[in-house]
This record gives sequence, structure tokens and C-alpha cells, in this order.
Amino acid sequence: MKTLKIAIQKSGRLNEKSVEILKNCGLSFENYKSSLISTVTNFPLEILFLRDDDIPEYVQDGIADIGIVGENVIVESGADVTYLQRLGFGKCTLKIAIPNESRITEIAQLEGKAIATSYPVILEKYLKDNHVNAEVRTISGSVEIGPGLGLSDAICDIVSTGGTLKSNGLKPFSEVMKSEAILIGSKGSELLPEVQELLQRILSVLRAKETKYVVLNVAKTNLKKVVDLLPGVKSPTVVPLFDEEWVAVHSVIAEHDFWEKINSLKAAGAQGIVVMPIEKIIA
Repeated sequence: MKTLKIAIQKSGRLNEKSVEILKNCGLSFENYKSSLISTVTNFPLEILFLRDDDIPEYVQDGIADIGIVGENVIVESGADVTYLQRLGFGKCTLKIAIPNESRITEIAQLEGKAIATSYPVILEKYLKDNHVNAEVRTISGSVEIGPGLGLSDAICDIVSTGGTLKSNGLKPFSEVMKSEAILIGSKGSELLPEVQELLQRILSVLRAKETKYVVLNVAKTNLKKVVDLLPGVKSPTVVPLFDEEWVAVHSVIAEHDFWEKINSLKAAGAQGIVVMPIEKIIA
């Protein structure tokens, strides 16, 4: 059996969630805070802890079979990798921001302006697509100080909450791209049995996060109304109770419409509703 190598961020905003999803997949490993390589003891996998900018290239070149990294980093690198799965965490937006006092109101007004960024490839494509000829100034690090130091008229940077922009007298102006953590693979890696097994585990964890397990009691006279509200994974499970006029219903509810469903169930006659988190869902 092949020992896979997965590259994840050593430190930064994606590190904790990357480690968490691997551990939720049942993988056992230690020393990940003090070592650049950690060996999983119960699955053929080695974890490489790298700078996020290095991950796409390591995967492209086959040094790592798979990796977890932000989509913005992948696009900026231009690496030839395969998207295996969007992971739903590390969500952010790459935006152009301008000083609060700026009179710029539309993209065309960036013509001839200087824009500081750590993502010149993405920004230049965005400007080209919008037929704007601006000067892109590449800065590593604190891009948001550019306008204040007179280095640029605007910036293009990752925005999560917007707090950093506000503290530097900037306001978001235009969205360049959305990003989230992606599981990527080298070409052909998706065919490896070990990658398929790990991907199945990851998918089961992601599905579980999107759902709740619900158990409720309902009179048989109201059963159809309740069941119609609960499609479940395939269909709800109905279990007889000691009181022959009542049954227990077990099902799964999507997280995004959880409260709406609960209120509808109560209105349909459901009682004693118990809601539990789901650890994993195996398709």
C-alpha cells in the first residue's frame, strides 16, 4: 500500500481547521506543532507542514500527493493541480479596497492608479478582464499600509471580517474573487485507492457538518404530516412505542433549514424533539 503525502499549512488561518478535519477522519498523529513532518499511525499517510505558498508547487511536482490550501493561493501560483474537494472552511474574499476619503466609485476610475497587492497574478487578470490599465505594485506582508504611506492609491487583499481595513482607514470597493480551502491533488492522484479512501472519509465528515440527527415522538394520526417534512437520508425511520397510538421518528435535517423544520414539525404534532450532532455520514 502506498504511503501518501499530504501538505498542509504549518501556521496561519488554515492550519487549525486542516488538522481538525484530518483528525475527524479518524487519523492519529502527533508532534504536528513541533515538526515539519508527522506520520499517521493508523493510515498510510505522512503530513508535511509547509508555507501555504509552497503547497501548490509541492503537489504539482508530486513531492506531495495531495494538499489543503486556499483557492486564492492555487490561482495565484498557477500550479497545474486537480481540485479534489472544496472543504467549506477558510472562506474569505479577495477585494480591492480604497481609502475612506477616495472619490473612486467604479472600476474604470482605477485607470492609471497604483494598486498594492500580494496577489499580482490574480489582480492583473481581473484588471485585464475589466479593461483597466492600472499599475500593480507587489508587496509582501502588510498591504493595507500602502495608501497611508503613499505607495498606492488602492490595495487588493484578502478580507475576512473587514476589521483590518477599517483600522487602516480603508473600505472595500470591488470583489475580485472568493476563496476557501481546497483539497488538491497531483495529476492522477485521484485514481489512487488511498486517496479515494481518504476522500471518502473527508466527505463523510463534511456531510455530517451539514446535518442534524433528530428523534421525535408523534401520534400515529399525525405521522404522515411529520414524515412528509422529514425526507431523511433516504426516508425517516419509524419505531413503535409502548403506547401503541404513538411512534418515534428518527431522521436527518439539513443544517441550513434546521429551525424552519423544527417549527414545522411542532406545528404538525411532533413532541419530545431531541436534536443531536452527527459525527460522520457514510454514503
